[in-house]
Amino acid sequence: MAAKPTIRVVRLLEDNLIFLSLIGIVAFFGLASDRFLSLTTLSTLLNQLPALTVLAIGMTLVLISGAIDLSVGSVLALCAGVIGGCMTLFGMPLPLAACIGVLAGALAGLANGSLGAFLRLPIFIVTLGMLEVARGLAYIVTDSQTVYLGAKVQSFAVPISGIGVSASFLTALVLVIAFEYLLQSTVFGRQIVAVGSNERAAEVSGIDPKRVRCTVLVISGALAGLGGLMNASYLGSADPNAGVGMELSAIAAAVIGGTSLMGGRGSVVGAFIGVLIVSVLQIGLAQIGITAPTKRVITGAVIILAVILDRWRISPVP
Repeated sequence: MAAKPTIRVVRLLEDNLIFLSLIGIVAFFGLASDRFLSLTTLSTLLNQLPALTVLAIGMTLVLISGAIDLSVGSVLALCAGVIGGCMTLFGMPLPLAACIGVLAGALAGLANGSLGAFLRLPIFIVTLGMLEVARGLAYIVTDSQTVYLGAKVQSFAVPISGIGVSASFLTALVLVIAFEYLLQSTVFGRQIVAVGSNERAAEVSGIDPKRVRCTVLVISGALAGLGGLMNASYLGSADPNAGVGMELSAIAAAVIGGTSLMGGRGSVVGAFIGVLIVSVLQIGLAQIGITAPTKRVITGAVIILAVILDRWRISPVP
């Protein structure tokens, strides 16, 4: 009889391990630095999250479906360049330019999905190729130069008076809630999980895995396009070098947040907590004087630990 309460405690810890880890990391840096637990640090932290958050949302859906998208960082840079070009060369207003940028991201995702899902090419290779294609196009559309946009886009990233966070962050937060609802409470969300869990069984049940995977890759591309807008707003410019390595950060955030690299399991809210953990580590380590190379070592170790914990979660509690 004593075993049952123990099992319940273990499962409770499993379900809340990510959040408890975030609390522990925040507490550690709060004790290690007298500047960490301040409104300035909190505002800085939250307002630099949006671009990575939307990439992590898309990556979570892709990973749950049993695929991967290595192109999102480069697609972000391409879409930022498209938005910058539309505004500076053609004089388009920001809303129209942003829509075109998001559309460019969706088209990149459609190319990934069509080649990977329908032509049955390895999605890892397809998105790796798109990483290079999109980065090259980003240099072409910006003429290999940073396109300064200034106040034209920065209003989206400027903290709103009285609440300390930007419209960009609030948009990302709404998307986290919306896509968590999609994943947990809609037919399409259940189809994503089914395809990632057992593609053959999903197909026998009447689900088209090709359509599902292509759709999530289009969503991932569109979110990368929105990330391009958020990144350009935060920097005040469209930089062809933007987003380098962000695909790895998005994968890391998703995995830290409990998304399985094997597919079939994950949470958008968990991925958001993963983004918070990655960002808290970056800011906290910088505030206590850790050098950039050491920060990379520590962040990498955290990612490896997350994968180990993922394997532990897969093993059922006896």
